[in-house]
Amino acid sequence: MNVVIVEDTPVNLVLMQNLVRRLGDHDCKVFSEPELGLAWCFAEPPDLIIVDYMMPVMDGIEFIGHCRANEDLRNRPILMVTAAADKEVRYAALEAGATDFLTKPIDKNEFTPRVKNMLRLRESMMAATRRADDLAVEVRNATAEIHQRERETVLRLAKAAEYRDPETGSHILRMANYSAIIANELGLPHSITEHILLAAPMHDVGKLGTPDHILLKPGRLDPDELEIMRQHSAIGYDILKDSSSPVLQLAAEIALSHHEKFDGTGYPQRLTGEAIPISGRIVAVADVFDALTSERPYKPAWEIKAAREYLEDGIGKHFDPACVEAFDARWEDIFEIYTKYRD
Repeated sequence: MNVVIVEDTPVNLVLMQNLVRRLGDHDCKVFSEPELGLAWCFAEPPDLIIVDYMMPVMDGIEFIGHCRANEDLRNRPILMVTAAADKEVRYAALEAGATDFLTKPIDKNEFTPRVKNMLRLRESMMAATRRADDLAVEVRNATAEIHQRERETVLRLAKAAEYRDPETGSHILRMANYSAIIANELGLPHSITEHILLAAPMHDVGKLGTPDHILLKPGRLDPDELEIMRQHSAIGYDILKDSSSPVLQLAAEIALSHHEKFDGTGYPQRLTGEAIPISGRIVAVADVFDALTSERPYKPAWEIKAAREYLEDGIGKHFDPACVEAFDARWEDIFEIYTKYRD
């Protein structure tokens, strides 16, 4: 263990240094000038500091105050040496952050057990810190494993919907990444952006409940078929709701709201403006852009320029203006995803 002693009286300094060395293989640095001792403590934080109260330039209480203001020294044991009768000094030292006291004149029968106790305290603190670090690693690993399982569940649910829909897995990757980019540009917290990235692929999971003759129809749907197709939003919500998982809760919200329109003409609830959850407003932009620029059995892929113009024409009607602005602001990132995950 590393011990620093700060004492302006040479006799006491040598005495305490010798007593510390008798306790075992401890590295003991001594300073007669408090400024030098403090500088050393800042540079090489010791395991125990022993400091005298009555010193020129800087007294022991001021010294302790500087130590406690330093992040590395905030929790290190500090013994202050003072006269037994100096109760007011002791109170002030405790306020400043002293851990314990040594009484002048130095008595080896008091000095030895007090220093031993402080070194044991430091060892216990170090062990607790190591255990806390180990627990933090365990928690991080367990959390990462949970998130990985959750991600796998999400992707498998999305893949199940994929099998019944002509849309491809690349569509899911693209629109999920588009959604995360928009969320990031809007300034949403990182955790929400990550949840949107995971939840967005399940936006159409309700199509599992859509009949094949409607889902796979190559031409335009008639009004009755369109009404049945639109039920997939509510079906997806019913599949995903009531989960304890924040990601699945968000996925349920997206499933229900991503076909709402900013002017209230969408479905299923005909919500207007900011009454539509922000997740649904984001995914609406990402989903429509990718649907337009992707080839389907019933239509060719649109040119990128035409798809972007469609989004801009829909500002305030189909789309949240802020979401389209965020999409445009991050166009380079959007285009990178567009080219990276082509069908």
